[in-house]
Amino acid sequence: MGRIYTLANQKGGVGKTTTAINLGAYLAQLGQRVLIVDIDPQANATSSLGVDKQSVQGGSYEALLGLVPAASLLLQNQRLNLSLLPSSPALAGAEVELVNEMARELRLRQALEPLVGRYDYILIDCPPSLGLLTINGLTAARDGILIPVQCEYLALEGLGQLMQTIQRVRTALFPELRVRGVILTMFDGRTHLSADVVNEVGKYFPAQVFKTIVPRSVRLAEAPSYGLPISAYAPASIGAQAYEALAKELLAGDGVSLPAAG
Repeated sequence: MGRIYTLANQKGGVGKTTTAINLGAYLAQLGQRVLIVDIDPQANATSSLGVDKQSVQGGSYEALLGLVPAASLLLQNQRLNLSLLPSSPALAGAEVELVNEMARELRLRQALEPLVGRYDYILIDCPPSLGLLTINGLTAARDGILIPVQCEYLALEGLGQLMQTIQRVRTALFPELRVRGVILTMFDGRTHLSADVVNEVGKYFPAQVFKTIVPRSVRLAEAPSYGLPISAYAPASIGAQAYEALAKELLAGDGVSLPAAG
């Protein structure tokens, strides 16, 4: 049975979409069947995979509202060997349209249920907020939440608020919800600040921080403008090496054997 992880952090610019795209690409490269689900109205994950968000004919908006089964909305990237449930600006209206709907917080979970057996990993990219779309992402996170945290000033600001939201979701909707791990991003080895943030996050989540730390990288910042993950854009870069190592660390932690070399 496939695993579903949601990438969540209400702070913007922490590398959430970058992590969803690049972690997904390397999981696929390592032999996993991967689906990336974009539930951010900004549709950055969608455009980062080379899909024009303005031309999306159907995606997470239709799936959340129950207009079309998610399975018929998936886009296949043959080059990367992964699937995408795209987003579009229309998704911005979903929070308003779902307000009076029954079980509105569980719509994404229900929409993805028929797809679980088709994929080894489903990665959900949430918007940088704690609204209804993110709540849907949290309730769909059957196997846990991945929290990207940038190694910069105020990195821990808002983590407490996120944890409060997670606790509310546990209490009211999904008691089994857990944090699968914290991913440190945008690390700059030239500064004491980055090292300080690493230490602080380690205190906040003593057993849940991934050993792999993603460095600040120009190549990682450039790749989305070409509609490619770092594995296809600059596979020899330090950012690529970090995300490949992160994918392997996640697989190892999940008890998944890596394919034999060669």
